[in-house]
Amino acid sequence: MTGQPSIVEPLPEILVEPVVRAALAEDLGRAGDITTTAVVPADARFRGVVAARQPGTVAGTAVATLAFRLLDPTIRVTVERPDGSRVAPGDTVLRLDGPARAVITAERTALNFLCHLSGIATCTATLVDAARPHKARITCTRKTTPGLRALEKHAVRAGGGVSHRFGLDDGILIKDNHVAMAGGVAAAIRAAKLAVGHMVRIEVEVDTLEQLAEALEEGPDAILLDNMPPETLRQAVRLIAGRAVSEASGRITAETVPAIAAAGVDIISAGWITHSAPALDLGLDA
Repeated sequence: MTGQPSIVEPLPEILVEPVVRAALAEDLGRAGDITTTAVVPADARFRGVVAARQPGTVAGTAVATLAFRLLDPTIRVTVERPDGSRVAPGDTVLRLDGPARAVITAERTALNFLCHLSGIATCTATLVDAARPHKARITCTRKTTPGLRALEKHAVRAGGGVSHRFGLDDGILIKDNHVAMAGGVAAAIRAAKLAVGHMVRIEVEVDTLEQLAEALEEGPDAILLDNMPPETLRQAVRLIAGRAVSEASGRITAETVPAIAAAGVDIISAGWITHSAPALDLGLDA
């Protein structure tokens, strides 16, 4: 990967703590970590690091830190590579010093979050790099793990991407089923404009240039150009002519992004960067 890191501020702890606490409780079960309690002396200390084992982009350091500190607030966690940092194999991400039992008990929960979120950031950064030097920005969708949306969208930002709608209530996105039920693209846009206030933006999905022309007559704020090849996207961008935000979606990979970005779209959205990103390999070493 190339380009500059996208260092981002961590999410407020009040948003993260319930998710991390639930994950720890799930792992601790009914009796806690019986293996560590049996094997590790109560007074043992752990000094070590969480290190990268493959190249990638880091996300989730605050989440991992909280997992350790919820087990024992005396654990000292030093973040060496903040969210958004690019790492190479062997780079230290976190440095830990504290009671060994608590560190080892929290290890898997902390790494589950850190590896998963870093995987999302890494996939996002790969697409962001592929879109350069064009203006297109990479965005995620609502295709997130239930309960982890805020964390996963934060990881997208760490990878240099931006967020699409956070939920169903913060923007109108008229998709194919809406169009079918409303009686057409134009009818759907008109109904949406009548239903919401002036602060709510309206986007409509189109599959053809004919649908695009119909949509443009109604003046939506953004148009999602679904599964269009690059040549069709170029025609669509010319037709839009800056009257709406143009978004390309469908078959988005690091290989297809350069041609899609070169077509001149403003946004490229990809659901897989949150729902199917492989975890980044990070490990805890004493």
